[in-house]
Amino acid sequence: MSRFSSFPGRGVWRAALLAVLLPTLACAEKFPQKFSHIGRPASIAELAAWDIDVRPDFAGLPAGSGSVAQGAKLWEAKCALCHGVFGESQDMFPPLVGGTTRTDIERGRVAALSAETEVPKTTMMKLATVSTLWDYIRRAMPFDAPKSLTVNEVYAATAYILHLADIVPADFILSEQSIASVQQRLPNRNGMTTQHGMLHIDGKPDVASVACMKDCPVAAQPASVLPGVARVRNGNLANQNRPYGAVRGVESSVRP
Repeated sequence: MSRFSSFPGRGVWRAALLAVLLPTLACAEKFPQKFSHIGRPASIAELAAWDIDVRPDFAGLPAGSGSVAQGAKLWEAKCALCHGVFGESQDMFPPLVGGTTRTDIERGRVAALSAETEVPKTTMMKLATVSTLWDYIRRAMPFDAPKSLTVNEVYAATAYILHLADIVPADFILSEQSIASVQQRLPNRNGMTTQHGMLHIDGKPDVASVACMKDCPVAAQPASVLPGVARVRNGNLANQNRPYGAVRGVESSVRP
């Protein structure tokens, strides 16, 4: 059963939302011209600048291309400082590449994700859709200049990461025509699921359980672990949280 199972149903949320919005809508109808002098309709060009999402079926993907070789040069100039030359660095962010095998590529599910280990889970271990990687690079990278890459540079950077993960060969050219073939080789392409109890169970919303209010069982094992490499990086976490309440900082003054 989901840990969200005690939440109210969708009907309750809709009723609450309408209670908030209806007075606002009523005012808008009563005074339709009161704020007409403020702002203006967005232009087609302005809308297009924000409407850049790419779906898993590649709807919204612009035409373009970039090779692994072009991506390597771009990476060294704009990406390696944060992510390392081979996408393995975890000095600033979690590593992008590593933890996947050729067997994972064949079956589409990363075995290491199920292992109880403190080894960092890399981006390529968790990535289920290549469109997510392409879209994120386009809108958020580089870190100090997001949305500054051209479409072809996004293709090139994506191709280089895919090559580092052994998904595409060194002479591969990624484009709107070839990206679908890459999707079929993602190590964790079959790792995305909605069968987690948070949406529906046996065709019904998962909102029918009874919340425990007294003498509730407490899980004896931790739900997450802190990688050893990160334990001493930011000081002792136990001293950075209040010494009471449900959230406590883990003792991290020394490596385990």
